[in-house]
Amino acid sequence: MKKIFLTLSIFSLIVSCNDDFVDIKDEGQTDVSNFFTTQEDAMQATTAIYSFLRSWENSGFPAQYVFGVTGDDVEKGSNPGDASFINAYDNFTFTVSDDGVRGYWIGQWQAVNRANQVITNVPKIDMDATLKNRLIAEARMLRAYFYFNLVRIYGGVPIYDGLPADGNYLKARNSTAEVYNFIVSDLTAAAAVLPQTYPAADRGRVTKGGALGLLSKVYLYMKDYQKAYDTSNQVIGMGYSLDPDFNHLFRPAGEFGTESVFEVNCDCAAGFGGSQYAEVQGVRNQFGWGFFTPTQALENAFEPGDIRKELSILREGETTLEGDLIHKQDPQAGNSWNQKVYVPSSLNNNACGYGSIQNIRILRFADILLINAEAANELGNTAAAITNINKVRTRAHLANTTASTQSTLRTAIWQERRVELAMENDRFPDLVRTGQAATYLGSKGFVTGKNELFPIPLDAMNQSNGLFVQNPGY
Repeated sequence: MKKIFLTLSIFSLIVSCNDDFVDIKDEGQTDVSNFFTTQEDAMQATTAIYSFLRSWENSGFPAQYVFGVTGDDVEKGSNPGDASFINAYDNFTFTVSDDGVRGYWIGQWQAVNRANQVITNVPKIDMDATLKNRLIAEARMLRAYFYFNLVRIYGGVPIYDGLPADGNYLKARNSTAEVYNFIVSDLTAAAAVLPQTYPAADRGRVTKGGALGLLSKVYLYMKDYQKAYDTSNQVIGMGYSLDPDFNHLFRPAGEFGTESVFEVNCDCAAGFGGSQYAEVQGVRNQFGWGFFTPTQALENAFEPGDIRKELSILREGETTLEGDLIHKQDPQAGNSWNQKVYVPSSLNNNACGYGSIQNIRILRFADILLINAEAANELGNTAAAITNINKVRTRAHLANTTASTQSTLRTAIWQERRVELAMENDRFPDLVRTGQAATYLGSKGFVTGKNELFPIPLDAMNQSNGLFVQNPGY
């Protein structure tokens, strides 16, 4: 088959515990007391973790609220009256009771729970030892990714290294530093075991390069520039390369290409769902719902001659390179959309909805090059920084950077991240980690000392029995 199908709709795994904030029940659940006895069980349980990557909570509305419209490259989209509650994220008026704040929190804890089911239970199964170790490593890398999401949005959260033996999920929040160290531990352990490649039938499983690539990004957030530089250099030496065609990169033909470091398989077939990642962002009433659209600020951010501008932004009235005439079916909607999620009509699989085959690119080699450039620059290695930012600019048909000092290069690298990774859910966390959020988001309502983090949801606070302390300002 073309790809491994990473959706598991027939069951999910739950832990028996009280009505605590992480005891989130999934539909179609299977009691673990009757599971985790065979190698096939181990495989299915690991697949259940992957299925979350393409879920509504991780790729649809909740994720797009917290990582998308909070930045200055994405706005609500659709028409003004449709899902107007999303505006709370655009103007930073969301509260502890907001459904998006709660939805993203619940989803990530569901995913952590699925990973912990594998990490705790698979070691007990009598099965092929090599496969067992690999599945546990896959679960640890994916758990690290979910914790990376949690810590960037909510700050310090409780650490659960496997399922609690006593079934007690009532724990105080760990510090942000402790969570980051836990993520580093998971990724380091996973990278030591995971293969760099898989057979074609298993494409979509996480790799050594994916674990190291994510680790380099985590180190960048930790401001451990030496480790970010060294780790990204390891990834650079693993044979990845930029797709020379920026349009091809985001079309189905470009999936799992040379630039793919960590990518979610969203294929669709009978018995398996696709993903709504592309549908919610597709051209309003032509291909999708028309949400999470590019802002004028993003339009203005591209340099003249940058091919990424027209290959990132899909416009009313244009004819795509694949032959689709773009024409919205809602006169009240805007006139531009995210072209990175566009699936040509000729390739659309209606069995799972528009764009359901569109993979989600979580980490691309272009990001690795820019991580390396930023880390190198902070270490005073301007030559390495210039080399790697120029690789990204060359693909965009731009001249080499004119920046030459640490200060000007820092600004240039941050700018390059903005346009290269536009609408890929990196802008808001980038602005926060680099201290630029108030500058770019202040006019939207961002408040320094508060909006760097989201609130812990009200029901989670209540269910913690006083163990949680709310984030500042909420």
